[in-house]
Amino acid sequence: MLPHHTPRIGVIGIMQELYDDMLPGITERQGRYLADVAAALGGVAETVVEPPARNRADVERAVRAHENADVDGLLVVMLTYGPGQRVARALGQTRLPLCLANIQPEPNVTAEWDMADMTYNQGVHGAQDTANALVRAGATFDVISEDWKSDAFSERVGRWASAAAAVTALRSLKVAQVGYGMDDMGDIRVDEGALLRSLGPSITVIAPGDLYRATVAVTPEQVAEVIAYEDEHFEIDPRLSATEREDHVRMQVALEQLMEARGCGAYSTHFDAIGDDGRFARLPFAAASSLMAKGYGFAGEGDTLTAALVRAAHVLLGDAHFTEMYAMDFPTDSILMSHMGEGNWKIARSDKPVRLIKRPIAIGGLDDPPTFVFEYQPGPATLATLVSLGAESFRLVVCEGENLDGPDLPGLEMPWGRFKPDVGVRACLDAWLRLGGPHHQVMNLGRHAESWRVFCEQAGIEFAPI
Repeated sequence: MLPHHTPRIGVIGIMQELYDDMLPGITERQGRYLADVAAALGGVAETVVEPPARNRADVERAVRAHENADVDGLLVVMLTYGPGQRVARALGQTRLPLCLANIQPEPNVTAEWDMADMTYNQGVHGAQDTANALVRAGATFDVISEDWKSDAFSERVGRWASAAAAVTALRSLKVAQVGYGMDDMGDIRVDEGALLRSLGPSITVIAPGDLYRATVAVTPEQVAEVIAYEDEHFEIDPRLSATEREDHVRMQVALEQLMEARGCGAYSTHFDAIGDDGRFARLPFAAASSLMAKGYGFAGEGDTLTAALVRAAHVLLGDAHFTEMYAMDFPTDSILMSHMGEGNWKIARSDKPVRLIKRPIAIGGLDDPPTFVFEYQPGPATLATLVSLGAESFRLVVCEGENLDGPDLPGLEMPWGRFKPDVGVRACLDAWLRLGGPHHQVMNLGRHAESWRVFCEQAGIEFAPI
């Protein structure tokens, strides 16, 4: 299982030596304020704080320290005015996602203020100089102007921190492709070199033979552990034989072990690559569902681009689900969402059991694959898809809406849901197609367009909300 990733954020406070002569002890005072700000963010991120940076050498040392500490992003706090030229090089060239926190110690100006109080709370024009330097340097950064003691500040920093963590995770992600992808499926194609240079993920191939040997090496104890978990948490189809269940579990364990051994956080399989090999009895549908539930990115048909996006969505939002649009339902103004048999059962509706069934399916020419069946949890949901525009340009198409509560579709032996876009099915799909939105998507429960916007801003991806 991939560990839950709490964003780890470096905090750097900017001021200058000039004020030490005017207000002895100001550096220590503002340093305590910086520590209080970092502590207040404990609910949304782990923070690493460097001492106040008062000159260019301090700034460059602090940025290097944060980069070496492998933080996910850098939160810049103006402790007083600080000349922008002193931060331009270090902040303009850092590899870390940036956020400029335009905050001050006190939320209101009172009649008791004197020159000292003005100096302690004068960060805004330092933020302007710093932001101007970053814009001139061509740097990408978020800005948060808020009362640092407010819930809104923590919420906005948390959103940016999660985006920074997702961007940082994407930059070092390895995606495994098992065998080959589907012939002539155009919208999943991506220039692997451009993907690596622009967003960071690299693609590695796992030969079907490697997967087969890994399945043979799975121990009876590993098989028993997974089956016991399934028996406890799911409704098991009595038609499933012990051989069928063991076969699917071996593929699940083998896939996870191969990804762990090769440092991969996402993968894609194609049914023909599995079926044509000749050594596998069935497709790993249930394996994909449980591995998504463990935090791995997944997409079908060799779609490594969407597999990478699903992993990014796990880090950004949690419990990401791979899906696609099957059909329009005009009476309910919704879209039937599903895929052949893969889906993250963590988004299943809470009032019905998730079933593991014996499921006949002709695709792949193999035996019946055990498949998880569930309906999506009704309520707010967000779809996102990554468009490769050629060269190193990418677009993220995002649509918010609702997963409808029924009517039931008992004939669908796969994960499914009815997604009703906020803008309506007609306007949604008109825009989706004009924007080049591909047929594979990631879904997260809840409304998350703003989080995706911040992610795109930090990653250098065009954000296209519908």
